[in-house]
Amino acid sequence: MTIGYGDRAGYDRTPEAVRAEAHAHDDRLRAAGAEMGVAGTPVQVRNHLDAGVSVENGAYQTSALPVAGFAIIEAESLEKAVELVSKTPCAVGYGVVEVWPWQSAQG
Repeated sequence: MTIGYGDRAGYDRTPEAVRAEAHAHDDRLRAAGAEMGVAGTPVQVRNHLDAGVSVENGAYQTSALPVAGFAIIEAESLEKAVELVSKTPCAVGYGVVEVWPWQSAQG
């Protein structure tokens, strides 16, 4: 799973040709089966000791850049996943992409 961080200012200062190629790269990832999306406004959900649900607006984690999007990609190794995401808009547009190796919780 990947989480992309970036802001409009970084995206806007990236040359148009670089942005266009990054979006074309995302299109190729989607065509290969990646699930991708743009991040919306987060909420925090708690239900400590199953005693009642509370919901609070805003992200739990904070960083200098907001979460911009996410993707679930299949890759044979961490190195291949890094290669795949290194050409995405957040990576080339002055942002950062976290790659989280993921295993299904299903037994």
